[in-house]
Amino acid sequence: MTTRRATDNAKALDAFMTTKFQIDAMLERLKALSDDHFETHPDEINWGHVGTLNHYASLLRQITDAAFNEGEHAA
Repeated sequence: MTTRRATDNAKALDAFMTTKFQIDAMLERLKALSDDHFETHPDEINWGHVGTLNHYASLLRQITDAAFNEGEHAA
């Protein structure tokens, strides 16, 4: 029978938490930008703005689909 040594996950935990904090910061910035209507005024919105916002939504959908096992990542 093989005995496994306990591994020190401190470095992995530090790396995980660093990345988590980076994600949290990005989400906060995105939320603030969304709250500000992506720095646009309703009278200035054109189809270019729509395309840009759809692109952002597509990228976020890829992330949420992967995180929640939805869309093409569904089991």
